[in-house]
Amino acid sequence: MQQVREEDRKPGGGVLTAFGALVTAVFVVWAVLPLTGLDTHRYVIALVSLTPYAVPCGALLLVVALMLRRWLIALVVALTTAGLVVGVAPRALTDEQPAEGAPLRMLSINTHLGEASPERIVDLVRTHRVDVLSVQELTPGLAAALDRAGLTDVLPHRVYQPAPGGEGTGIASRFPAAPLSLVPETTLNQPSARIDVPGAGPVEVVAVHPIYPVGADTAGAWSRELAALPDPPAEDAPPRVLAGDFNATLDHTRVRAMLGRGYTDAADATGSGLLPTWPDGWFPPPVTIDHVLVSEDIGVRGYRTYEVPGADHRAILADLVVTPGGTPG
Repeated sequence: MQQVREEDRKPGGGVLTAFGALVTAVFVVWAVLPLTGLDTHRYVIALVSLTPYAVPCGALLLVVALMLRRWLIALVVALTTAGLVVGVAPRALTDEQPAEGAPLRMLSINTHLGEASPERIVDLVRTHRVDVLSVQELTPGLAAALDRAGLTDVLPHRVYQPAPGGEGTGIASRFPAAPLSLVPETTLNQPSARIDVPGAGPVEVVAVHPIYPVGADTAGAWSRELAALPDPPAEDAPPRVLAGDFNATLDHTRVRAMLGRGYTDAADATGSGLLPTWPDGWFPPPVTIDHVLVSEDIGVRGYRTYEVPGADHRAILADLVVTPGGTPG
């Protein structure tokens, strides 16, 4: 009598084993993509942005492999999923932050081609006593509507570069603000300003909005424009905040490089790094592409997101604290 192979006695036999091995290989590639630096093509960029979703997918795949007694597949999936958890889970944990310093509250919103509700934006500014507002896709019409809604009363200082469509961006501040040129010319406007924060001295702010990377020919420009964002300041220079729609998550190579050079992500520091910011719905799968990055002289006390009617992004609010004496006055 012909001996039956062990593989054939398992549910589904060798065919199911081969299919499981193929699915596992795809899963492993997905999991390691953020470590490869290969996010230079629009489809790879999109897949990397979904990295946190690989954790529940890995857990499900592991359960199926165990139920089907595919022990080697289960081992590979378990190890890969554990590596993902190590990389992703810290975003849900709070880091220790400085207790002393001058408060600085930052709000950022992508307004969806200027369609966001100006009344809601001004209401958020008033209710939460926002000090600095970064507005992406700021059209001339929205700029005027924000003023009619009362933004000038609470944030009278501004460095605006409004434009039709999605190109405009602006910074509005409670405190005196002077324009800077920290970012070279990019596809979408990315203004910067030096803001005099009471009790802390000057703080440099960049309103971030590189081109979206999933267009037919925009991935290269997206990568270059992220790379063009300024590094953290030198020791004797004012602290720096980058706030806006980065069109990138913490798993993308360019953002990880900025964090490696000394920036801190406000959401990550407060255990909110897995809160999605776009789209403000359920399809495509929500991802975290809006950020507030701060240099080392700035701590983070809190972080929240808010819905804004008319916008396809959620507004992000970061409670910052600027270390006294960290910069020259």
